[in-house]
Amino acid sequence: MHAVALPAFADNYIWMLPAGDGRGTLLVDPGDAAPVLAAAAVGGRRPDAVLLTHHHDDHIGGVGALLAHWPDLEVFAPDDRRIPFATRRVGDGARIEAAGYAFEVIAVPGHTVSHIAFHGHGLLFCGDTLFSLGCGRMFEDTPARMLGSLDRLAALPGDTLVCCGHEYTQSNAAFARAVDPDNPALARRSEEVTTMRENSLPTLPSTLADELACNPFLRVDTPGVRASVAAWSGTDGLSRVDTFAAMRRWKDGFRA
Repeated sequence: MHAVALPAFADNYIWMLPAGDGRGTLLVDPGDAAPVLAAAAVGGRRPDAVLLTHHHDDHIGGVGALLAHWPDLEVFAPDDRRIPFATRRVGDGARIEAAGYAFEVIAVPGHTVSHIAFHGHGLLFCGDTLFSLGCGRMFEDTPARMLGSLDRLAALPGDTLVCCGHEYTQSNAAFARAVDPDNPALARRSEEVTTMRENSLPTLPSTLADELACNPFLRVDTPGVRASVAAWSGTDGLSRVDTFAAMRRWKDGFRA
């Protein structure tokens, strides 16, 4: 099952899945209608449904224009009134079916309080919660809740394809190597990412197994990551939540 990453804005991805009928598509987080309309014009496929992970405009901003073109478009969204055009509100544990696909909804608060992810068919659409080699900023929730969300995603099968919302992997790699410099899997992934970006290729999707091996935000329990965060923060004996919180603060101010 092939998820296509449509570039939008400076570094967003709109994910598109072709429906089995050969005519439709499933869209995830269309922040801009233009790439979707262009893909529809070229491929002859119209969107059947939209999945939205959270309310930020770079993830939902194109939905209004898409509904103007296709008024019967089904829009699945979290229970958040900041998303005005949802046709169905969904929450943790819900099972949805759209465009021939079935997904489980997973609540992943942290980046926003109502953020959700969609998991199914070996794919994880996680918006701005988990990035390749990184995670989202905590705009509306606590480190404990964000770490809990990442823990839930980390428990999915290792061959799950991580389809996140932004092409941040190269900059995330620089920070990850500062935190976890002796990790050979991370060194290999960083080199791979550099080559991909030099050739204008997307670094996504990644596999969850690779993220567990390389992403420092999924490795808060490893001695190397804990030691680096303790050294940066000047505090020994941090809990795993405090280690995660300190690492996120480190990342917020990091310059390669």
